[in-house]
Amino acid sequence: MVCIYCGSVTQVGNSRLQKRVNSVWRRRACTSCKAIFTTIEQADLSSTLIVKHNERLMEPFERDKLFVCIYESCRHRANALTDATSLVLTATSEILKTSEGGVIHRYEITRIVHRMLCNFDAAAANVYAAYHPIKKTTD
Repeated sequence: MVCIYCGSVTQVGNSRLQKRVNSVWRRRACTSCKAIFTTIEQADLSSTLIVKHNERLMEPFERDKLFVCIYESCRHRANALTDATSLVLTATSEILKTSEGGVIHRYEITRIVHRMLCNFDAAAANVYAAYHPIKKTTD
């Protein structure tokens, strides 16, 4: 990686795996201007995880789509934005564990999010279920 200030080569001074969010935190130092900054590296899920709707329709996983669905379900909460952000991290982690070979069925995502919301806030789970059918559909 290059320095964000001058574009020169950087060296990693410290690196830590962030298990919950499936990312790596790194402290970097520029070899030229001596600036120190932090980076967080994560996999690009939109290019590695495919959501299967049916036999013919598949699309890349979109974290933002998941965030909007969860946020809309949590709008009644005082800290809806913070809650939705944390819930998306938890859901994404579970989705990655459930996917097989980088592919996950849409109904699996719906089931995971609904179960997670049931444990978090029953009202949010009911709002989510109203817009996202929980039943497994046949392909």
